[in-house]
Amino acid sequence: MTHEQAKTSIGERFGGAQVESAFAGATADKPGSAEATAGKGVALTVTVPVDQWTAFARFAKDTLGCRFFSFSTAVDWKEQGLEVVAKVDNVDTGLSILMKSKLGPGVSECQSLVPVFRGADWMERECYDMFGIRFDGHPDLRRILLGDDWVGHPLLKSYAVDTPHPPYR
Repeated sequence: MTHEQAKTSIGERFGGAQVESAFAGATADKPGSAEATAGKGVALTVTVPVDQWTAFARFAKDTLGCRFFSFSTAVDWKEQGLEVVAKVDNVDTGLSILMKSKLGPGVSECQSLVPVFRGADWMERECYDMFGIRFDGHPDLRRILLGDDWVGHPLLKSYAVDTPHPPYR
């Protein structure tokens, strides 16, 4: 599936999705290079509502052929809330999809991608550990980097850096 076909297919299936594309090697003096025109190195950034997070992941895998799960992380936008980010790739066609979903202020729950991509398992556990995001449907959601006695989630911007945590005083 080409870059343009993917954009069209996403727009038809997920009307509420915001789709943007960027050429990884584009510069101000070469915005329309041959690589960008051919779709090579182009990443589609697709922002979907949180209730369509898993459905879009399934669509990306089954319809767009993005079977490689690259990574998952989160961003704390302070007052705007948390945003979940995942990247999936179609290694045969070179299509990359950067999936995003804003959880909103005070919301820290999202559907798990583990039923779609097994590789999301430990990355979602890391997001839970660092950001406190609860992934509904995750088979083993528990801390992966910090001890069970750790209080808080260190990558939240509201986390007090100088808070003493045993045994680190």
